[in-house]
Amino acid sequence: MSAKISLLNFFPQPNLFQRILLPIVDHLLGISKMNTLYQTHQMQGLSKEAFVDKLLTIQNITVSNEDSLLAQIPETGPVVIASNHPFGGIEGLILARTISKKRPDIKVFANYGLKVFKELEDFFIFTNPLSPNDPKNAPSIRQAIAHVKAGHPLLIFPAGRVSYYQTVHQDIVEHQWNKLVYRLSKDADGKFVGVFVQGFNRPFFYTLGRIYYRLRMLLLARELLANQHRSIHIDHTQCITLPNHLPAQTGADFARSLSYAVDSRWHYTWPADAPASSMAPLAPEIEVTTLLQELSDLPAQQCLVTVGEFAVYWSMQAQTPAIVDEIARLRELVFRMHNEGSGAQRDTDDFDATYTHLYVVRTPEDTQELPHIIGAYRMGRTDELIAADGLDGLYLHNMFEFAPEFINQRQPCLEMGRSFIIPKYQRSPQGLFMLWRGIGEFMNAFPQYRILYGTVSISKLYAPQSVSIIEKGLVNAPEHVQPRHHFELDLHPQLAAFALSQASTVQSGLNKYVNTYLHAIEPDGKDLPVLAKQYQKLGADFHALGIDTSFNHTPGLLLSVNMENVPARMQKRFLGRTL
Repeated sequence: MSAKISLLNFFPQPNLFQRILLPIVDHLLGISKMNTLYQTHQMQGLSKEAFVDKLLTIQNITVSNEDSLLAQIPETGPVVIASNHPFGGIEGLILARTISKKRPDIKVFANYGLKVFKELEDFFIFTNPLSPNDPKNAPSIRQAIAHVKAGHPLLIFPAGRVSYYQTVHQDIVEHQWNKLVYRLSKDADGKFVGVFVQGFNRPFFYTLGRIYYRLRMLLLARELLANQHRSIHIDHTQCITLPNHLPAQTGADFARSLSYAVDSRWHYTWPADAPASSMAPLAPEIEVTTLLQELSDLPAQQCLVTVGEFAVYWSMQAQTPAIVDEIARLRELVFRMHNEGSGAQRDTDDFDATYTHLYVVRTPEDTQELPHIIGAYRMGRTDELIAADGLDGLYLHNMFEFAPEFINQRQPCLEMGRSFIIPKYQRSPQGLFMLWRGIGEFMNAFPQYRILYGTVSISKLYAPQSVSIIEKGLVNAPEHVQPRHHFELDLHPQLAAFALSQASTVQSGLNKYVNTYLHAIEPDGKDLPVLAKQYQKLGADFHALGIDTSFNHTPGLLLSVNMENVPARMQKRFLGRTL
């Protein structure tokens, strides 16, 4: 006699009352219909993998982004995969089956209700998620912890219940995640992958759930069968390590927010870049002899500092037109690598004529290699520029609206921008150090300048979600300045809710997590731009984020640094002395 799916399976020796009542309950809950599907399609006795494959085929369910998720699952070692719970059943089967293709040792921390499928029992560690503090759950929790500590993957739905409508959020979202998800990852020294499965149950499901929450549980079988003829998309984080110093519930809340951070409904599309075919070829290199001649003609004091093979100079375009042309060529070369190029032969504009150019020249000891420029900054002396042309003399006035109280109008500042380091030196600290050493020596030569301000470009190679996190996590209550072109992607509501649960403002609650969010979202694992991190070390204030429409619609993070407030050891490093 073939097996049958029924609640009677939970009672090895049912009494008369149970034999009469439970078939009626089977019918009401949709389990009888599930049994008909089970019998009709001869699913009894299948392997767990074949069972899921057949169920998805019968229901005509397709899954997208599986390969991308699999790429984040480590080949070996402990890993916790934590997912939202939009449907209450089918997503567990989908994720378990997907992950099993790479890690056959996957286990799913799941609801006892799935015991109705005998063929699937080997996938699961069963628990009662509606009673997370029930002592009867202790053995299953111990089993889950032991599984991960033994170097295996575990899939968990930490909310313990299906997503539901929450009045406070005015949306269908997850319940608070159980702190077990953080404990599992931390105690096993394991990796973490957050998952966000797209989709909703039928409206009737949420309506009844608002009347009485346990009705959601009773309708899950019907909802599983109702998932037909649909494509289910899987969003996911990169494989990361969670911070190991958090209180358990904070860690679980943070893991939950990571899952929402990759929700692809949180969407913004960057303006299209100019096609590569429309970009002009880069201008030819300027002859080295011409560059060296211009350098030799400069007054000696415009060579700010020399360290080994490297020397830092400053000049105006009128003094060194060829050098500024070469700088503009190199800027275009580097900026194109980050989707920020102008598309012209050189990255140049009218401000090149009025701004001060600071640049690093390497003269190799090996005479077979020619001297060359390895990086540069463009600096605007605000007192002189404003005196000559008002605020229109400032490049960043095109990007931000400065109130009279903003610092660039209250005292002389250096407006920093258009920085670059050529590819050969981007992984070496030498180039960036020499630029900053040069800035320090320039400030020593011109002591009226103690304030640096400018933007850090955030390449459009960053996901828009990442830019939103950077903006909301770093900008600290902007005053006296507004972007002319705002970045139009608000922070995901669930990330904002998490941040506010941690501190009094979104910025203060999000700030220490920014890099982890970026590691989780960015496919190449990058975090804050190098310059932003450099400015952070100097104690920068981040004022606003705007879109630079004259720079390929690139986001720019406006900041300022008062060098007098920089830690003494950093002053000594860049200025050669303390202020």
